[in-house]
Amino acid sequence: MRASVAGMNEIDRKTPARLCPICGKPTDMAVRPFCSKRCADIDLNRWLSGVYAVPVKDEEDEDGERPPDNDPGETA
Repeated sequence: MRASVAGMNEIDRKTPARLCPICGKPTDMAVRPFCSKRCADIDLNRWLSGVYAVPVKDEEDEDGERPPDNDPGETA
C-alpha cells in the first residue's frame, strides 16, 4: 500500500500547479480555474462587456458562396 501512495505523490509533484488566468496566483478548488471570487467576477465582467468574444465564421450558402445581405426571400 505504501508504494501506491508514494507513486501518487510522485505524480502530484510532476503535475504543474494551475495558475489563475487573471492574476497568476495558484488556483482555489472552490472557484476553479481562478484563485478567488474576485478574479472569477473580473473574468465574467470581461465576457459580459464584450472584451472576450468567440470568433464566428461567416455563414456560406450550400454552393460555397456567401448569401447577399439583402436577400428578398429572407424575413427579418
